[in-house]
Amino acid sequence: MDARLNLFGNQTAAKVLKHLIAASHATTGAGVPAATLELVRLRASQINGCGFCTDMHTKDALAAGETQLRLNLVAAWREATVFTEPERAALELTEQGTRLADAAGGVPDDVWLTATKHYTEDQLAALVAAIAVINAFNRVNVITQQPAGDYQPGQFG
Repeated sequence: MDARLNLFGNQTAAKVLKHLIAASHATTGAGVPAATLELVRLRASQINGCGFCTDMHTKDALAAGETQLRLNLVAAWREATVFTEPERAALELTEQGTRLADAAGGVPDDVWLTATKHYTEDQLAALVAAIAVINAFNRVNVITQQPAGDYQPGQFG
Protein backbone atom coordinates (compact mmCIF):
# COMPACT_ATOMS: atom_id res chain seq x y z
CA MET A 1 0.00 0.00 0.00
CA ASP A 2 1.23 3.47 -0.84
CA ALA A 3 0.45 6.43 1.37
CA ARG A 4 -1.85 9.07 -0.07
CA LEU A 5 0.43 11.82 1.19
CA ASN A 6 4.10 11.98 2.12
CA LEU A 7 3.67 13.46 5.58
CA PHE A 8 7.31 14.42 6.02
CA GLY A 9 7.81 15.45 2.40
CA ASN A 10 4.95 17.94 2.44
CA GLN A 11 5.83 21.25 4.10
CA THR A 12 2.43 21.81 5.71
CA ALA A 13 2.03 18.23 6.93
CA ALA A 14 5.58 18.21 8.30
CA LYS A 15 4.92 21.42 10.23
CA VAL A 16 1.75 19.99 11.79
CA LEU A 17 3.51 16.71 12.67
CA LYS A 18 6.37 18.63 14.28
CA HIS A 19 3.86 20.24 16.66
CA LEU A 20 2.05 16.96 17.34
CA ILE A 21 5.38 15.29 18.14
CA ALA A 22 6.25 18.16 20.50
CA ALA A 23 2.85 17.80 22.18
CA SER A 24 3.45 14.07 22.57
CA HIS A 25 6.82 14.70 24.19
CA ALA A 26 5.17 17.14 26.61
CA THR A 27 3.20 14.24 28.12
CA THR A 28 6.36 12.67 29.52
CA GLY A 29 7.77 13.82 32.83
CA ALA A 30 4.43 14.23 34.61
CA GLY A 31 4.87 10.97 36.47
CA VAL A 32 2.77 8.64 34.31
CA PRO A 33 4.87 5.52 33.76
CA ALA A 34 6.22 5.28 30.22
CA ALA A 35 4.73 1.79 29.93
CA THR A 36 1.28 3.17 30.74
CA LEU A 37 1.61 5.89 28.10
CA GLU A 38 2.56 3.25 25.51
CA LEU A 39 -0.43 1.10 26.51
CA VAL A 40 -2.68 4.16 26.13
CA ARG A 41 -1.25 4.95 22.69
CA LEU A 42 -1.52 1.35 21.58
CA ARG A 43 -5.13 0.94 22.75
CA ALA A 44 -6.33 4.12 21.05
CA SER A 45 -4.53 3.09 17.86
CA GLN A 46 -6.22 -0.32 17.94
CA ILE A 47 -9.65 1.26 18.38
CA ASN A 48 -9.03 3.70 15.54
CA GLY A 49 -7.67 1.03 13.22
CA CYS A 50 -4.36 2.83 12.78
CA GLY A 51 -1.92 0.17 11.63
CA PHE A 52 1.02 2.57 11.55
CA CYS A 53 0.58 3.66 15.17
CA THR A 54 -0.26 0.14 16.36
CA ASP A 55 3.02 -1.04 14.80
CA MET A 56 4.95 1.91 16.23
CA HIS A 57 3.71 1.72 19.80
CA THR A 58 3.95 -2.06 19.99
CA LYS A 59 7.59 -1.88 18.92
CA ASP A 60 8.41 1.11 21.12
CA ALA A 61 6.82 -0.63 24.12
CA LEU A 62 8.79 -3.82 23.47
CA ALA A 63 12.01 -1.82 23.11
CA ALA A 64 11.25 -0.11 26.44
CA GLY A 65 10.90 -3.49 28.18
CA GLU A 66 7.17 -4.18 27.92
CA THR A 67 6.29 -7.87 27.68
CA GLN A 68 4.79 -9.49 24.62
CA LEU A 69 2.09 -11.07 26.79
CA ARG A 70 0.80 -7.71 28.01
CA LEU A 71 0.91 -6.24 24.52
CA ASN A 72 -1.03 -9.22 23.18
CA LEU A 73 -3.73 -8.60 25.78
CA VAL A 74 -4.18 -4.82 25.47
CA ALA A 75 -7.24 -5.21 23.23
CA ALA A 76 -8.79 -7.52 25.85
CA TRP A 77 -7.52 -5.70 28.94
CA ARG A 78 -10.80 -6.05 30.85
CA GLU A 79 -10.48 -9.85 30.92
CA ALA A 80 -6.69 -9.91 31.37
CA THR A 81 -5.07 -10.28 34.79
CA VAL A 82 -1.74 -8.72 33.79
CA PHE A 83 -2.68 -5.04 34.16
CA THR A 84 -2.58 -3.01 37.37
CA GLU A 85 -5.54 -1.00 38.63
CA PRO A 86 -3.92 2.30 37.55
CA GLU A 87 -3.28 0.85 34.07
CA ARG A 88 -6.89 -0.32 33.89
CA ALA A 89 -8.08 3.18 34.82
CA ALA A 90 -5.85 4.68 32.09
CA LEU A 91 -7.06 2.15 29.51
CA GLU A 92 -10.72 2.83 30.37
CA LEU A 93 -10.13 6.58 30.12
CA THR A 94 -8.44 5.97 26.77
CA GLU A 95 -11.35 3.96 25.43
CA GLN A 96 -13.95 6.46 26.59
CA GLY A 97 -11.89 9.42 25.33
CA THR A 98 -11.34 7.76 21.97
CA ARG A 99 -14.95 6.71 21.46
CA LEU A 100 -16.49 10.10 22.21
CA ALA A 101 -18.97 9.84 19.36
CA ASP A 102 -20.30 6.56 20.76
CA ALA A 103 -21.45 8.03 24.07
CA ALA A 104 -23.48 11.19 24.37
CA GLY A 105 -22.04 13.31 27.14
CA GLY A 106 -18.42 12.28 26.68
CA VAL A 107 -16.36 10.46 29.30
CA PRO A 108 -18.63 9.25 32.12
CA ASP A 109 -18.06 10.67 35.59
CA ASP A 110 -17.35 7.24 37.08
CA VAL A 111 -14.51 6.67 34.60
CA TRP A 112 -12.99 10.03 35.50
CA LEU A 113 -13.43 9.40 39.21
CA THR A 114 -11.65 6.06 38.95
CA ALA A 115 -8.76 7.73 37.13
CA THR A 116 -8.52 10.41 39.86
CA LYS A 117 -7.99 7.67 42.44
CA HIS A 118 -4.79 6.57 40.71
CA TYR A 119 -3.34 9.72 39.16
CA THR A 120 -2.49 13.25 40.29
CA GLU A 121 -3.82 16.29 38.47
CA ASP A 122 -0.59 16.63 36.47
CA GLN A 123 -0.71 12.94 35.58
CA LEU A 124 -4.34 13.25 34.52
CA ALA A 125 -3.41 16.22 32.34
CA ALA A 126 -0.67 14.12 30.74
CA LEU A 127 -3.05 11.21 30.17
CA VAL A 128 -5.73 13.44 28.64
CA ALA A 129 -3.12 15.06 26.39
CA ALA A 130 -1.64 11.68 25.40
CA ILE A 131 -5.10 10.40 24.48
CA ALA A 132 -5.89 13.53 22.46
CA VAL A 133 -2.54 13.53 20.65
CA ILE A 134 -2.58 9.83 19.73
CA ASN A 135 -6.11 10.23 18.40
CA ALA A 136 -4.87 13.11 16.21
CA PHE A 137 -1.95 11.00 14.95
CA ASN A 138 -4.31 8.08 14.29
CA ARG A 139 -6.61 10.23 12.21
CA VAL A 140 -3.79 11.71 10.15
CA ASN A 141 -2.35 8.26 9.45
CA VAL A 142 -5.67 6.56 8.70
CA ILE A 143 -6.87 9.36 6.39
CA THR A 144 -3.59 9.31 4.45
CA GLN A 145 -3.30 5.49 4.56
CA GLN A 146 0.18 5.35 6.04
CA PRO A 147 1.49 1.78 5.66
CA ALA A 148 2.39 -0.26 8.74
CA GLY A 149 5.20 -2.69 9.42
CA ASP A 150 8.41 -0.84 8.66
CA TYR A 151 8.69 1.29 11.79
CA GLN A 152 11.92 0.96 13.78
CA PRO A 153 11.86 1.69 17.55
CA GLY A 154 12.87 5.27 18.28
CA GLN A 155 12.65 6.23 14.62
CA PHE A 156 11.07 9.60 15.39
CA GLY A 157 13.11 10.37 18.50
